[in-house]
Amino acid sequence: MDVNDFDFELPESLIAQTPLKDRTASRLMILDKVTGEVKHRQFRQIVDELQAGDVIVLNDTRVLPARLIGTKEDTGASIEVLLLKETGSDEWETLVKPAKRVKVGTVVTFGDGRLEAECTEILEQGGRIFKFRYDGIFFEILDSLGQMPLPPYITETLDDQSRYQTVFAKERGSAAAPTAGLHFTEEILKEIKDKGVGVEFITLHVGLGTFRPVSVDSIEDHTMHSEYYQVTEKAANAINEAKAKGGNVIAIGTTSARTLETIASQNDGKIVPTSGWTSIFIYPGYEFSILDGMLTNFHLPKSTLIMLISALASREIVLAAYNEAVREKYRFFSFGDAMFIKPHKK
Repeated sequence: MDVNDFDFELPESLIAQTPLKDRTASRLMILDKVTGEVKHRQFRQIVDELQAGDVIVLNDTRVLPARLIGTKEDTGASIEVLLLKETGSDEWETLVKPAKRVKVGTVVTFGDGRLEAECTEILEQGGRIFKFRYDGIFFEILDSLGQMPLPPYITETLDDQSRYQTVFAKERGSAAAPTAGLHFTEEILKEIKDKGVGVEFITLHVGLGTFRPVSVDSIEDHTMHSEYYQVTEKAANAINEAKAKGGNVIAIGTTSARTLETIASQNDGKIVPTSGWTSIFIYPGYEFSILDGMLTNFHLPKSTLIMLISALASREIVLAAYNEAVREKYRFFSFGDAMFIKPHKK
């Protein structure tokens, strides 16, 4: 299957640069995954689209303020360090700019010396391993010194860093937000629960690989990045029970979808309490093991994310809906509007 099959024309003006003041004020496109029927709503109306007995599954990962600006100890040159994932005790895989200035043994200091890092290894694709030294609690220091690592297509400054964090964010570890969850408030979640819909949380720490373009012509040749996930016994039992009773399992975002399908595809359609790394790549032709529907934002042309949702609906239905979203001037990407790929009536 050719990557160009997932291309569409997107005016740059439709890329949302800032979040709306009210998380629930975004627009919501309702898409029937079988018929292709489209309805235009406001996000707060998502409650009306869910049925008692359904379960929604949200990703409770917490984005690290992982972008650090420091100086080389020997020359005073400015160095940007982006934390990707923890590889050991106080050791992190990172991306650095400018990379050519950072050799093995280079020491970078941050915040007047409150945090110090020494490069211990240069990785094949240009990343660096840093060993950090500090007094106190690492994540508290990071909270005070770090900046949110916004996606490359967002060029404006984020005044309130909490807006790139879901209201239910809990487990530290992401380099990017699970953006479908940004639309929810505690009030909306309560309304959903009061309707008899289950609300469960899983964790997948989103890596920057989620923004990596597909650089091959045939999508079958693309290698997916790997991301860490974990699911509790409580969440697994609730999801399985809802499914067994005929309820729909609805992923909030592609990260939740990838986690659920990774586990269910290996366990005869069931969710089990587990943790591990997933590099699952879902594209048209994939047979879903547990997922019935999904809430998601509008994604980049030719991205693995639009390929995933094109597996849940169809490529033709999804691209037709995207073209309508462009005509109707929906806001795209992380701070944009949402699409609910609705379970077809059973």
